[in-house]
Amino acid sequence: MKQGLGRGLDALINPRIKDKLDEPVAISANEIQTDDGSSYDILAKIHANLISPNPYQPRIEFDLNALEELKKSILENGLIQPITVRRVRKDHYELISGERRLRACKEIGIREIPAYIIKVDSKEGMLALSLIENIQREKLNPIEIALAYKRLMEECNLSQEEIANKVGKDRTTITNFIRLLKLPQKVQNSLIKDEITTGHARALINLPNEVLQLELLEKILKNNLSVRKVEAQVRNYINPKRKAGHSSQFIIKDLNATSKKDLEEKLQRIFGTKVTCNQKKNGSGEIIIKFYSFDELERLYELFEIVGKNYN
Repeated sequence: MKQGLGRGLDALINPRIKDKLDEPVAISANEIQTDDGSSYDILAKIHANLISPNPYQPRIEFDLNALEELKKSILENGLIQPITVRRVRKDHYELISGERRLRACKEIGIREIPAYIIKVDSKEGMLALSLIENIQREKLNPIEIALAYKRLMEECNLSQEEIANKVGKDRTTITNFIRLLKLPQKVQNSLIKDEITTGHARALINLPNEVLQLELLEKILKNNLSVRKVEAQVRNYINPKRKAGHSSQFIIKDLNATSKKDLEEKLQRIFGTKVTCNQKKNGSGEIIIKFYSFDELERLYELFEIVGKNYN
């Protein structure tokens, strides 16, 4: 199975069928076959009631208005793009992609629906194919995409690099989506509802704690702040501008007067992780900033990058 997953979608879908899945095209009656109960990689009409829901569906939110529009389109033009299923047994199928199409057909009373029947032997393969196909072809919101990537990592044992190769994205894109799941639920909900953009959310991640993230979220919603303004407020918090007349020498003296413990606590609030300050007798020393995962290292890098831009 690992070999198949390594080859991505092409390993799981017949190329002839895959080409038809990529673009919605009108279905020719000549293409539709009668399902003999055993064949794979075919397009057949099957009874909608024989199709079980997709247990790995990444979509959380369904736009009811979009569903109504889809129903009207199907009534006027028929179903343009077939759904995709796998055969569970002779007279039963499991949905892989096309839940909105299946739901729309059922609600308007269409009993038989055209479907590509493909072969997926394992639950691992089903999960990988379902999530990857939905990520590539469906309009998922950022949190749905993030959760899909997380499931691919946890349940299919795929690295971020492997996921990136499969969905045709940079690894940093995968990392940035997964990092969204670290935000407070209220921020995630605003992202799902399209009240804020992914750019807003990524800026909020750089704040060291939930309280500050939620405070800035309220400002975004109340004042309709742009991403650029939010990034500027985050920079100002991480690296407050020095008051006029205050020299760097004054700041250094002020820091020297602060106890080691207090200084460490201030730095920990800024970086959102454990910070240790070690000072030698001659005054020199080191600051140790802990990180516990590659994702956290990237978060710290972004903080340093913000500080660097503020001084340029």
